Amino acid sequence: MVDHDLARLTARQMSDLRAAGETTSEALVQACLKRIADREDTVGAWAYIDEQSALAQARSADATEARSRLHGIPVAIKDIIDTADMPTEYGSGIYAGHRPAADAACVALLREAGAIILGKTVTTEFAAVTPGKTRNPHNTAFSPGGSSSGSAAAVADFMAPLALGTQTVGSTVRPASYCGAVGFKPTWQTFSLAGIKPQAESFDTLGLFARSVGDIVLLGDALLQGFAGGVSPQWEGPDRAPRLGFARTPHWPQADPATLRMMDEAMAVLKAAGAEVVDCDAADGFDDALEAHWTILCFEIARVLSYERTARRDGLSEALRGLLDRGMEIPLADYRAARDVIARRCRDIGPAFADFDALITPSAAGEAPSDPRAPSDLLFQRLWTALRLPAITLPGFTGDNGLPLGVQLVGPAGGDGQLLSVAQWAENAFAQAASPRS
Repeated sequence: MVDHDLARLTARQMSDLRAAGETTSEALVQACLKRIADREDTVGAWAYIDEQSALAQARSADATEARSRLHGIPVAIKDIIDTADMPTEYGSGIYAGHRPAADAACVALLREAGAIILGKTVTTEFAAVTPGKTRNPHNTAFSPGGSSSGSAAAVADFMAPLALGTQTVGSTVRPASYCGAVGFKPTWQTFSLAGIKPQAESFDTLGLFARSVGDIVLLGDALLQGFAGGVSPQWEGPDRAPRLGFARTPHWPQADPATLRMMDEAMAVLKAAGAEVVDCDAADGFDDALEAHWTILCFEIARVLSYERTARRDGLSEALRGLLDRGMEIPLADYRAARDVIARRCRDIGPAFADFDALITPSAAGEAPSDPRAPSDLLFQRLWTALRLPAITLPGFTGDNGLPLGVQLVGPAGGDGQLLSVAQWAENAFAQAASPRS
């Protein structure tokens, strides 16, 4: 295999080749670094890269016994996640050159599994509203999609096989959909957030990026390290076709025509493969959860960023200053009432999954916006984040501009393994349907 082709492999393929002695971690890292050198000026996915450190980690991995399937595999880290050996700047000039004293828990777990921490990917300012330099790798005139944009773009553009991001509104599912990657937001509080700059702790969730569902399983397993109920690297998928509930959500009228056509095509493929797809009203009448989600987010981010809002205000963008000021005006009673709404709606959504293995819905209203700095579409991700449910977006479709469109699957709270199983089944069905056309 030509070295530059190594960067295009999935993490599982990399791991298999390495275990068979057909490649090394150093060769894998060199291939990713070569891809970054070729494409970074165009895509702008990275906030920090230390080539020598990455290669040194790889050589060390090659000299030691494999600890897991991720041993020697490169992983990119969103730059709101602390790393002791690299700057963590949170997408803000306030923290230029900031060096945390310790790794975030998720980074420490990946190192324990033998993974190579390749570098830090671009985030919006404090994972909030003001975008960074990243562009959509498919067409740089278009948006990469929100705060985990660097991680999504790096994975989609073959700069890294795996990446970590976060989601508080839609910042894993949406950029993965826009860039054409697999993006997984687990059930809230599945993965530790220790060492990650918080935004709204009622919803903050670690997000995973890959180019296959199987790679999401590998990455998730390394982060759980035997956590009860965690997914297994030996998982091979369900033994039957799933039953899916088609959830249009209240935002359906705002979906682009290309998204409507994509959903029809996706559901036709899944039905042809044996899935049962049934219209459902699981998300109807949940508008109060969306309003409550925004109230809680604004209240919490205003207080989480109190130091920056008060002592370093001039270093904040105007948009973020306005958001924080609005958050400080929200009364405690309104915040508590909003939390009650979320708690009630989290209970209300549970029975929907008695009839379905997962819900199916768009990942976003459409393709990436034509302005790289345009506000991101929040429509089809917010509700599932508000309800603290696991969600995954699968690529494989394109819109009128030739840009990716994602299909989103949503599972029950705590049913992450079940959702990944359904997603693997759907991914295989999409791949089989596409293969005659390729």
